[in-house]
Amino acid sequence: MTHTLYGDDPEPCEQVPAGRLCVPVRPVAHGCAARLFRTPPGVRTAVAFTTPARLRAVLGADQPWTALAEPALRALVRPLGVETLTVDPTLTAPGPRHLGPPSGQPLRPLPVAAR
Repeated sequence: MTHTLYGDDPEPCEQVPAGRLCVPVRPVAHGCAARLFRTPPGVRTAVAFTTPARLRAVLGADQPWTALAEPALRALVRPLGVETLTVDPTLTAPGPRHLGPPSGQPLRPLPVAAR
């Protein structure tokens, strides 16, 4: 019988980031709060980055952030019903202002069959 140790598993069930995480924040009346995002299916998630450079690459240089450990971030958002933590997200969609037709082209109504 072969026993596989957790450390020998090429893809452990739960990968926990080690060390400091860069957590995007937003200003509130008495300081700041962690920004919450939504996954593509719509689940609320806390987001963190392993380096300030990765945070800036995704959210821009003007995004304020704070350093937190993974357990502290989870404890901070758990009372809000957030159980998911996304680390180093790279795929983002443009905001609604970018979803219109190419500049200079008028909007056309959908055909009746497509409505």
